[in-house]
Amino acid sequence: MLQTQCTNMKDLQKIHAHIIKTGLAHHTVAASRVLTFCASPSGDINYAYLLFTTIPTPNLYCWNNIIRGFSRSSTPHFAISLFVDVLCSEVQPQRLTYPSVFKAYAQLGSGYHGAQLHGRVVKLGLEKDQFIQNTIIYIYANSGLLSEARRLFDELVELDVVACNSMIMGLAKCGEVDKSRRLFDNMLTRTKVTWNSMISGYLFRKMQRERVQPREFTMVSLLSACAHLGALQHFELNVIVLTAIIDMYCKCGAILKAIEVFEASPTTRGLSCWNSIIIGLAMNGYERKAIEYFSKLEASDLKPDHVSFIGVLTSCKYIGAVEKARDYFALMMDKYEIEPWIKHYTCMVEVLGQAGLLEEAEELINGMPIRADFIIWGSLLSSCRKHGNVEIAKRAAQRVCELNPSDVPVEEVHEFLAGGRIHLKAREIYSLLNDSSFALQD
Repeated sequence: MLQTQCTNMKDLQKIHAHIIKTGLAHHTVAASRVLTFCASPSGDINYAYLLFTTIPTPNLYCWNNIIRGFSRSSTPHFAISLFVDVLCSEVQPQRLTYPSVFKAYAQLGSGYHGAQLHGRVVKLGLEKDQFIQNTIIYIYANSGLLSEARRLFDELVELDVVACNSMIMGLAKCGEVDKSRRLFDNMLTRTKVTWNSMISGYLFRKMQRERVQPREFTMVSLLSACAHLGALQHFELNVIVLTAIIDMYCKCGAILKAIEVFEASPTTRGLSCWNSIIIGLAMNGYERKAIEYFSKLEASDLKPDHVSFIGVLTSCKYIGAVEKARDYFALMMDKYEIEPWIKHYTCMVEVLGQAGLLEEAEELINGMPIRADFIIWGSLLSSCRKHGNVEIAKRAAQRVCELNPSDVPVEEVHEFLAGGRIHLKAREIYSLLNDSSFALQD
């Protein structure tokens, strides 16, 4: 049924509801089929994770799907965290698990950490598996570890287009464009990825020679050049491309261009396009415009999701709209039945904190159904510093130190509590907070 009737998350949710009603949701096989779609590019990785947590005894197929989904997402570090979890479970990873973990490390540019996983693969005797070999080459090439990538590439018995693309990309990225071109010329089969890597290599070498730092504006300029040449017809202007263009214009501060692109494509807009423009407006000083676009989204055929509400709550935060933020937070849960993420709670804490409603902000954190992190307590601490509330600051600082003892957002803790003396280590601050003789220095 999933293969024939499910094409998007709306369809999936209907099928999932039916599976829950029939009691099949607790069967690993049925749940794994739903999870497969949710973790795919057509699905919703956050929905997939919520589903995954409800499976009593996930099998390796489930683990592989959720890890693969996060490795392709904007939060690849979750794939690595899940991989650690599966290592500690009764289910042990197999050869199909590792390529996704290597891809996650590649996305993060963590070649040296990926090398540790490479060592594990060698110990398990899986280093000759073609899929694993290709992803190891990819992570080394993407992380700039060309000697390691080249060594593995030269050991390949059979060259394939995936390995060649990784080497071309890695060489071009590190300025070895001539070597990249030689490999490109020797390839019998070339894909779009091959051509894109080669073109990017030439463009970036020219930029490096002219000491130009490549940024998002580079791609925007390329799109503008294509428009002047009449070449934009060659771009497939689907939802993904449209969202990317809007996102790039917003990141470059060209917000009017972003609005122009959004408004010129009424039939192509997906929810991701709406989310990009709402967040882009909020981050570029157009908070009220962002709220206006959120209202337009509500009036459309689409429903706002978690990301949409992060955008509108961020807008409320920047303009200090406490009542609006409260209304949107309630709307999210009551009308749209969306369970808040930690990011939504953090936005609310920042809104309340900026307004000096520190007791309410602390109550909100303590009443959350999810575990608070050091970021949300750090936000409250920052507000305490602004409004001079010592008692709540002590409690917030204690939680920051407990949750993140190895990092030092505690600089704020000490600046607030010790009046600008030399910063102490997190644990020393923790001890200071427990010292009954401590008093705030004016």
